[in-house]
Amino acid sequence: MIAKKLRKGSHIRVIAPARSLGIVSEECRQIARQRLNDLGLTVSFGRHAEETDEFLSSSPQSRLEDLHEAFADKTVDGILTVIGGFNSVEILSGIDYRLIAENPKILCGFSDITALANAIHAKTGLVTYSGPHFSTFGMQKGLEYTIDYFRKCLFSEEPFELSAALEWSDDPWYRDQENRTFIKNDGYWEIASGQAEGRLIGGNLGLLDELKGTPYFPDIKDSILFLEHCAEDEVWTFNRNLQALCLHPDFPSVRAVVFGRFEPENRMTRPLLERILHAKKELAGKPIIANVDFGHTTPIITFPIGGYCKIDGRNIKLTEF
Repeated sequence: MIAKKLRKGSHIRVIAPARSLGIVSEECRQIARQRLNDLGLTVSFGRHAEETDEFLSSSPQSRLEDLHEAFADKTVDGILTVIGGFNSVEILSGIDYRLIAENPKILCGFSDITALANAIHAKTGLVTYSGPHFSTFGMQKGLEYTIDYFRKCLFSEEPFELSAALEWSDDPWYRDQENRTFIKNDGYWEIASGQAEGRLIGGNLGLLDELKGTPYFPDIKDSILFLEHCAEDEVWTFNRNLQALCLHPDFPSVRAVVFGRFEPENRMTRPLLERILHAKKELAGKPIIANVDFGHTTPIITFPIGGYCKIDGRNIKLTEF
């Protein structure tokens, strides 16, 4: 099931299923709204988006109300999450998945939103999206690539190919919009070459591991996995989480794996990644590409969870059917 694409005049609802809008600066909000307006989109906010408790979030009930209202509102065309966090998993069992299935809409976010996006896809079949948060659009510099792929994925029904960003950043841009550090991108790492095509499933590796064994884990049979790792966790945690996913009964049918760019704090190098991956017999024979523009560095692509991916060497093509 694929929601209608965005267009000029589309209405975007911003909700906070993880951390609160209350932690986002007024400057960031203003820039983000202007960028979305420049895309021809109008923006509204969930009633509880600014509620902020001791966890920099709000109650599960408040978050569920905003989620359900966004899907039920006939004037809303797409939903953006405010930012990531740690607690989207709290609301999964309370979601009215029938409501969502009857009102399919674009849902976009990343990081902790992996849990929500994959759960909705698993329970309804709706294609959801890993891509920028509302707060991401508050970045003044270095956002052109992110916006380009947001457009390609969410405004068009045409398949699109991925190409590496020319440069990337991992600086705290939200603290200082002017003094930014951009690093030349050395392109995609073709760890194991080959060809593959299949349904695209993915997001944050740790969050996907948390969903295993629950009703909210997506079907990974014959899939291509897009996986990213957060700098909050050490490289050994990545190794452990990946191995745990490799032990899933359906992992042998996975057709290829694509890894997002690691943050510098992880100290992940290509030789170290190759050492980790080549040690896993479950990955033998599968095409593997790494250092792709998604995850916790910027810029990032937008990709469809439940969509379709075709890989040929370093070439990656995405569509939704």
